[in-house]
Amino acid sequence: MTRPRPLGPRDDLADSVRVVGEFGVIERVLARSGSAEVAEVGPGDDAAVLRAPDGRVVATTDVLVEGRHFRRDWSSAEDVGHKAAAANLADVAAMGGVATALLVGLACPADTPTTWLEGVAAGMAAECAPLGAAVVGGDTVASAPDSGSVVLSVTALGDLGGRAPVLRSGARPGDVLAVAGRLGWSACGLAVLRRGFSSPLAVVTAHRRPTPPYAAGPAAAGAGATAMCDVSDGLLADAGHLASGSGVALHVDRAALVRATLEPPGPLQQVAAALGADPLAWVLTGGEDHALLATFPPSAALPDGWIAIGRAEEGEPGVFVGGEPAADVAVAVGAGRTGHVHFG
Repeated sequence: MTRPRPLGPRDDLADSVRVVGEFGVIERVLARSGSAEVAEVGPGDDAAVLRAPDGRVVATTDVLVEGRHFRRDWSSAEDVGHKAAAANLADVAAMGGVATALLVGLACPADTPTTWLEGVAAGMAAECAPLGAAVVGGDTVASAPDSGSVVLSVTALGDLGGRAPVLRSGARPGDVLAVAGRLGWSACGLAVLRRGFSSPLAVVTAHRRPTPPYAAGPAAAGAGATAMCDVSDGLLADAGHLASGSGVALHVDRAALVRATLEPPGPLQQVAAALGADPLAWVLTGGEDHALLATFPPSAALPDGWIAIGRAEEGEPGVFVGGEPAADVAVAVGAGRTGHVHFG
């Protein structure tokens, strides 16, 4: 693993938010924001106007705080934009929907370079573009003078395409538990960055720019998925939400999970060997990959990209891996807890 290069000087502060002003910032950011296919009225008025062909709108919000969700010395502005968008777009996919637009609230110090904000906007636009979505509005304010931090609040809107939303509460005993997307890569990349290194690049990039399987959400809904959620806080933690919501016990087949996530061996094992860690800890408890977890009827054919890793059964709601309770498994692999705790 290699250490990151020292950061260069900050952008010219003569072109900062303080100098350019709110509307100057908005103008520059919108120039990089792209356009949403459903927008009848885009940015520039008091509110946007969007078409909702389905008659319903999926809505979700995430907040990203500098120092907790991203660091400007670890991630480029474009990285932060990709990550902020992905966290919300994945939640829409987890309902079985397709994202159509984003609204962004931004609080930043007055000396924030406008070029950094333009980079965030470009990253968001690039993440949204394949879905036909874009930023259609928002707000900008100065953050508290003593905080010095950037805060991004992103709201995503989406369309269900005539399908019923897939909730966390629909799993039934006998359903197949399946996953789509990566698990553990972002957590592995975070571990690398925390040690002061910047390689393997694959896992560092996975932390900076997650790659949620957006198409897998609508595909799962079309295949009859009974319950689904985004894995943002860790597989064990988010499976626990699904188990609790559905009133079932979710039994993860440890061997199937390992085959799905750690075979053939790759960068997770490489980093784990270097750090003396168990790569399964990242798979089970690492968040921010934004994989999707869902249950399907036993007779359903899993869509492309979905891999069976267990089953829902009757019993006290909870998650079990190889028959062991999730909390015990987390301790056994060295994680200590089942996933991210927001106020821990």
